[in-house]
Amino acid sequence: MVKLTIFFRQPADVEAFEQHFANRHVPLIAAMPNVIRTSVSRALGAPRGPAPYYLIHDIYFADMAALNYALNSAQGRAAGADLMAFARDIVSLMFSEVWGEESPPASATRDTPAQGDAPPHPPSPAPAGQTG
Repeated sequence: MVKLTIFFRQPADVEAFEQHFANRHVPLIAAMPNVIRTSVSRALGAPRGPAPYYLIHDIYFADMAALNYALNSAQGRAAGADLMAFARDIVSLMFSEVWGEESPPASATRDTPAQGDAPPHPPSPAPAGQTG
């Protein structure tokens, strides 16, 4: 698996950036062929102060051929043109190989119940003289 990572530095106008990103750019990325999944991360900080990036957008593909096809498609060219129109001065891109990110089912990884779920039950105690 490979991914395209888009790094955004702090925008001058956060509200305008957020609106454009959510309402225009994300739908353009979603329309690209071969996209397996996407994720967006908002930086909270770094070990020694502020993070170098404001937002990180990862777009996953099966392989480089699928990524290249997506970027060269009409939808990919539209997303690229939009990216350069609204974020040219604050964006960097990187391609990377991905491994070890196979996610278990959501139910196996949740520490807290989703809204509407019953609260988790603690494990039953082992009978006296036995350990779990």
